[in-house]
Amino acid sequence: MSDLAGMYQEIILDHSRRRVGAGELAEFDAERFEKNPSCGDELRLRVRLDRSGTEPTLAEIGWVGDGCSISLASVSMLVEQLRGRTVTEAFAAVEAMRTMMRSRGQVSYDEDSPEAELIGDAVAFEGTAKYVMRVKCAMLGWVALETALREATS
Repeated sequence: MSDLAGMYQEIILDHSRRRVGAGELAEFDAERFEKNPSCGDELRLRVRLDRSGTEPTLAEIGWVGDGCSISLASVSMLVEQLRGRTVTEAFAAVEAMRTMMRSRGQVSYDEDSPEAELIGDAVAFEGTAKYVMRVKCAMLGWVALETALREATS
């Protein structure tokens, strides 16, 4: 295993244990439930927006769920990276993550790229994109966020 792959594996394992944002949000603007039927991962994600500025920001993201280390780490990374960001930035981050995960390992973001800045530690999943059955696990929280934000801003 390369040093980079080993580092990425450690980041994923750390987030699957730490679980940033895990827990119920009592007050929220929208929620979304997602399930991966192929492996049983489940996630309910809630968002609360701050509309006091010129553009809404993600004031809080909370989630509860059960699943593999990939799905739990991915949603933890999402919360850590996107809490406090604008809705526009969040949508761009979802798209950057989707592009990387759909590439089957062909898209890799340089650490100084705008995409890496948007998704943060989630660049660790670039190797996961090679495994089609794991892409849904890594994307579960990102898809839930995207749908919840569409609901919250419509």
